[in-house]
Formats: sequence, structure tokens, C-alpha cells
Amino acid sequence: MITDAQFAAWLGDSSAQRVTLFEVGAKSAGVDVTRYLSTDAFIGSATTPYLAVVAGGLQVTESISMVSEASLSAGDIELYNADGSLDAWLDDVWVNQPVNVFVGDVRWSRADFRQVFAGTVIDIACKSRDRLNLLLTNKLERLNTPVTDVKIGGSATNPDALVPVLLGECHNIAPPQTNPNTNEHAFGGNERLIETRLDGVPRDVTVNLAAGRFTFNAAVGAGQVTCSAQGVRYNGVYVNTISQLVQCLVTQYGKATTRFTAADLDGAQLAAFDAANQQPVGLWLTERTNVLVACQQLASSVGAQLVPSMTGKLRLIQFAIPTSATTEIRPSQQLDDSITIANRTIVAAAVKIGYCRNWTEQDNLQTSLPPAHKAMYGQPWLSVTSVDAGVQATYKLDAEPDLVETCLLRKTDAQAEADRRRDIVKVPRTTYRFEATPDQLLVELGQAVKLFSNRFGLAAGKVGIVTSRTVDWSTLRSTLEVTV
Repeated sequence: MITDAQFAAWLGDSSAQRVTLFEVGAKSAGVDVTRYLSTDAFIGSATTPYLAVVAGGLQVTESISMVSEASLSAGDIELYNADGSLDAWLDDVWVNQPVNVFVGDVRWSRADFRQVFAGTVIDIACKSRDRLNLLLTNKLERLNTPVTDVKIGGSATNPDALVPVLLGECHNIAPPQTNPNTNEHAFGGNERLIETRLDGVPRDVTVNLAAGRFTFNAAVGAGQVTCSAQGVRYNGVYVNTISQLVQCLVTQYGKATTRFTAADLDGAQLAAFDAANQQPVGLWLTERTNVLVACQQLASSVGAQLVPSMTGKLRLIQFAIPTSATTEIRPSQQLDDSITIANRTIVAAAVKIGYCRNWTEQDNLQTSLPPAHKAMYGQPWLSVTSVDAGVQATYKLDAEPDLVETCLLRKTDAQAEADRRRDIVKVPRTTYRFEATPDQLLVELGQAVKLFSNRFGLAAGKVGIVTSRTVDWSTLRSTLEVTV
């Protein structure tokens, strides 16, 4: 197996005989098969020869942002088909099939090739008479399925309503009634029912944690039923941190055929993220919500986003400006003096974070609750604001910041996150874009780097985060963006 250093040297070797391999799943005549394709002749083994029908390589673009929006797109796999020899593939099922891409040298053994992309096939298309095209998307597309489609059913008032899913801890949720005869309600958690209320007044109930349901111990009249509770378990253990809940969602919820397995997760990176982000969170799902959307809601609470690695492993990357970096990008690694400024952010002096969401607003309670409690049940969020007075004065900023909704529960965590985000936005952040030499193809999204240039005040270098990378594996050209 070649080392990282050897692979990086090969990328810049003009005598290299490069080839890109594509291993693509399909269902042909009802049987799952793998198509072994390549850009040039390559024999992986006697049983897996690669069919040299790929025109060009693969271009991949991926990015993260300050507003917790990540994206990854890949170009088509274009296949030669002038003689019609691949026409029968139009009858195969390609939708939602896996695709894995590897680069290497025709003189290498298959084991030395490096994976550069793992994704999903959208479908097969025919864009011209002599070409077929496999349309690709990123691996996260597998998570674009509803968290649950289990309905209440039975004799419930609304049998078509979904059984709710409770992740972490949520306050004042409105569990739907599941049995009008016994006055049973479903809160969707398996760990703990903290308190049940009718119009804000606590009531005694009998709890069935295994089913995530409760029934009132005495008859109750009309009124708004709410409760505070702790949610589902992951591998038999109650979890309430972002990384653990994301892992629970992607492996335990959604369509069974598209769920991730442990092999789809970057376990070490997710564990490190979890260790650094132990804030308890809560998310209450009562409507049709996709797994990916639910994960993004959780991750964005600390400015993070779901990002697949080059090998398709799921990661959580928090947008943060690093203070140090071991990887340096020098002017000699930037092609044709291509560095330019792609973007500069607008300065903000304050950040306002919403936390501890009140999931059922009750602004007209008539019960004998203390006024302070009535006021609390009437507002949707608790909030904290972090302000830099010096920046506010310097930039003449006085507007109240918009509330940023999060799944955070505690004031201390919300304040820390508000302070962290304030420190990012209180100075103008610059994003630099440049064409990179082939050795920079191994730089990953979210990686901390120190960028040097003889322009734009970068002579001494500035530390930043890689926020975008576009790679063309047929030309070994890449475009990187670094935000400092």
C-alpha cells in the first residue's frame, strides 16, 4: 500500500499513467450487480476487469458556509456508446444505487488506488446518440426520506397523524391523543416523562416508557395537554448530544434500505465532535420531516453541518476560524498567480440565540398559575444576546440581531454559542479562491490551513478553514476557497 506522501508525489508526476475507476451498482434483470468501469484499460483481477468506456473523469464540488449550509455536487459519468453496446443498460435499475470512484496508475495493483468519491446514482440518461450518462448525487441524498411514516391509526381522533419522535429533551410538547376511550397520549420518548400538564397545571399519569405513551390517572375535562419529556435511546442508551442523535437518526430512522450503517460513519471524527460538543439538545418531530433536515437542525445549533468525506464517511464539521494549522499552502502551490478574493462578509456586532424552545405556545392561560409561569408558557423561546460594544460603536451598528433558532436547552450553552458566533462575525471575514497544484487534491473540506501569498496581506500567512473545493479528477485541477 502506497503512503500519503507517495500518493501526493504521484499526483505531481508528469510520467504517471493515470486512470480513474468507477464501481457502480445496478439492478439488472432483478439481480444486484456491480459495473466496473474506467477511463482507460485496467484489469483489476481475472474476475473484475474494468470496461474502458468512461469519457473523461469526475468533477466534484463541495462547500460549507457560516450559516450551516453544506453542499456537494458531482458531475455525470459519461459513457461511450457509439456502437450501441450499452443500450441494454437503459433497462437496468440505476436509481439510488451506490457509486465509488478511485484514482491511481495503470501500473498499480487495485489495492493502491485511492478513493476520491462515494455517492449515489440518480438515474441513467441518454444525452446524445453516442453517449449514456449516469447522473450522480452525493451520498447524503440517501437521507432524504421521512424520519417516520408510522401513523397513530386505531380509534384516535386523528388516525392519520404521525406518531411523534422525540430526540433529546423537549419542553411543553403537545402529545397527540392515541386512544379517546382511555385518554392515552403519545409523546414519542423512551427515557423519561418529566411532567404532564393540562392548561399548564400538572396532572398525574401512568407512563408506558417502552411505547412512549401515557394515560391520565383521573378523568380530565377539555384543555390543552402538554408535557416535558426525554426521548429515544440509541443502542439502548439515552442520548441528547448532537453527534449521538445524528448517528441515531441516520442509522435507525428513515427508509430501511437507505439508512447508513456504521461503515458509512467517520467514527473517530464524530467521536471527537461529540467530545467537543456535549451540549444537551432537543428536537420534537410531529410532521413529515426528512432525516437529513432533522440532522441539519440539530447540527446547526452549534454552527455545524453534515459533510461526507472523500470516501463517503459522514462527518460533522463546525464552521469555526482555527487559530493554528499544520498544513501550509504556499504561492508555489497556487497556479498562475490565480489567487483572488471571492467574498468578504458584512460585520455584525451582536448575535442572538434562541434556546429551550417552548413547543406549545399558550398565551391565554386562565388557570391559577403564577403570572411568571403564564408568561413563560406564552413565549416561544428563551434567548441570549452577545454584543461587542466596541465593534458596535466603530461600525455604527445598533440594529437588534435576528433570533437564531437552535435545539440547545441551557442558557450557559446558548451564551457560549452566541459568544463564539459573535467573535466570527465581528470582523470582516475574507474568502480567498485559487487554482491549486495537484498535490493539494488531498486537502479536505473543513481542514485548517495556513495560506500564503504575495497579495492581499498574506505575505506572513493567515490561518483559515477550507470552505469550498472543486476537483476535476480528469485534469487533476482543483479550485480551493479558504476563509480566514
